[in-house]
Amino acid sequence: MGAKRDEYRDGAPLMFLLREPTKERILHFIESQKALPFSYGRVGASREDKAPSGYVVDRYRVRLGEGPEAYVRAVQALRGWRQFDLGWVKLLPPDAPIQVGATVGVLARHLGFWSLNTARIVYLIEESGNVERFGFGYGTLPGHAERGEERFSVEWNREEDTVHYDVFAFSRPKHPLAWPGYPFARLLQKRFARDSKRAMVEDVARERLYQT
Repeated sequence: MGAKRDEYRDGAPLMFLLREPTKERILHFIESQKALPFSYGRVGASREDKAPSGYVVDRYRVRLGEGPEAYVRAVQALRGWRQFDLGWVKLLPPDAPIQVGATVGVLARHLGFWSLNTARIVYLIEESGNVERFGFGYGTLPGHAERGEERFSVEWNREEDTVHYDVFAFSRPKHPLAWPGYPFARLLQKRFARDSKRAMVEDVARERLYQT
């Protein structure tokens, strides 16, 4: 009913829908992915800013503010998945815990249809010292249009007293037949980068405004 299922070689479904799926359908799809393996090799490579051969690498970074208060707000924003609060993208379930093994769905609307992709948190980052850092990396599951990994982190450089949001990712189409549509996928990735940075900047600034 308004949905199209494509069966890839690994037998996992990738869902494209003409209307927004119900909460029950989304949760069922995410649940079906929890026991499946990651869809790429070199799991965890993004933690060291590394990518397997043949993958496209993206990195972007934006200043969020300065001082320990801004860092606390940035950590809270990341824990709340604010980088996905974009209007055209939703992270589901919205209260998913930031912990290794948590499986999530990314629902996006584009060109009149919806797509739902799944990923799982691979590792956490909790570092202290001259540079305090919090974040996590998640990797694609079979129910994702692409293969790859993405790391989201926020950091406070004590010496410079600056707080930044930083993202490192590597990706490639999951199936050879998807390469013709990859330019469109790259446009979506660039749009996400732009909107994600803006969402984090606005969220940290908004929390500061509420406290003054």
